[in-house]
Amino acid sequence: MKALTIRDVDGELARALEREKKRRGSSLNQTVLQLLRQALGLDPAQVRSNSLGKLAGTWSKEDFSRFERDTAVFEQVDEELWKR
Repeated sequence: MKALTIRDVDGELARALEREKKRRGSSLNQTVLQLLRQALGLDPAQVRSNSLGKLAGTWSKEDFSRFERDTAVFEQVDEELWKR
């Protein structure tokens, strides 16, 4: 296994890593390894998500129709406001 030395870590990054280490309850080395794997897409279970993926494909046709109807107003341009 390779070892990696990272130089010139500024104070802001060092503090952020320290906070993340404490949040995860793990060592600095383990935290950095997890963050690198996550950032490089090597550990799909650890990739951060906005959690919206679980909603994909869950709407019925009725849900979609209601959404389209209820948001149609956002497609309209108010000519008076546009002139300002």
